Amino acid sequence: MDSQTARRTELRALLGDLPDLDTTPTATVVAIEHYPGYEVHRLLLDLNGIEPVPACFVKPVDRERDRLPVVLYTHAHGGDLTIGKEELLRGRPELRTPPYAHALTRAGYAALCLDMWGFGERRGRSLDELFKVMIWHGQVLWGMMVYDSLRAVDYLASRSDVDTGRIAILGMSMGSTMAWWTAALDTRIAVCVDICCLTDYQALIRAGGLDRHGVYYYVPRLLTRFTTAGINALIAPRPHLGLAGRYDPLTPDDGLDVIDEQLRRVYAALDAPDAWRLSRYHCGHIETDGMRAEALAFLATWL
Repeated sequence: MDSQTARRTELRALLGDLPDLDTTPTATVVAIEHYPGYEVHRLLLDLNGIEPVPACFVKPVDRERDRLPVVLYTHAHGGDLTIGKEELLRGRPELRTPPYAHALTRAGYAALCLDMWGFGERRGRSLDELFKVMIWHGQVLWGMMVYDSLRAVDYLASRSDVDTGRIAILGMSMGSTMAWWTAALDTRIAVCVDICCLTDYQALIRAGGLDRHGVYYYVPRLLTRFTTAGINALIAPRPHLGLAGRYDPLTPDDGLDVIDEQLRRVYAALDAPDAWRLSRYHCGHIETDGMRAEALAFLATWL
């Protein structure tokens, strides 16, 4: 077992008692909606064996016979549990327009977005309640969220219309953190783009910013084994773009310095210096037009 594989095993072990499923996830198509240039398949996915997971799969209508590159789009928290997967289709105030469903399909990609635990059609229990009941059962809320994302990759890999060699992951805020965790754990993800949540844990502690992240964010014993840069190093040498706001209190700028310096060294040592990039914009916790353009250009280059 190589060192990266061993570290992935170690990281996954911190995520609590996860379901032990080796079956291919199944999907029920609930509805198909048609929009100019793309269609939306509303799905119920069987990912975790506990509860069905509502999801949206979008794809361009002019590429019906192609195996498509695909983006696993991971939604934000944003203080609104009602949005969930609808962020892919409708956007949210912190994101630029058009919504990513339109932007990605226009660029020739398919995309999948899940309702995370407690969000969208899975809401009804607060994240605090979910965290507490899962801890009692030996589970970790973040671990269960990550598990659903890993199983979503299994689902994408099973689709006949998906190019399994071209799977990317992209998200903002909570979705950003989900993007780099999932990419770190699953090497089938070829490209990672994270927007506004590449947070160095130690810098966040120094800045007194722990309450800026929800309870879902916290994994028992994580800091005894990993740093943020250490998790992200497991993505290397695969292409990875981090987009951050210099005035974003969720990602202290000095912590971004630490991550950037360490990942530059990691990628250089793997002879892939151009595959890692951190771009900082003069903004807070929002996606700017420049970020959107850079994210799409990065996907176009590497996916």
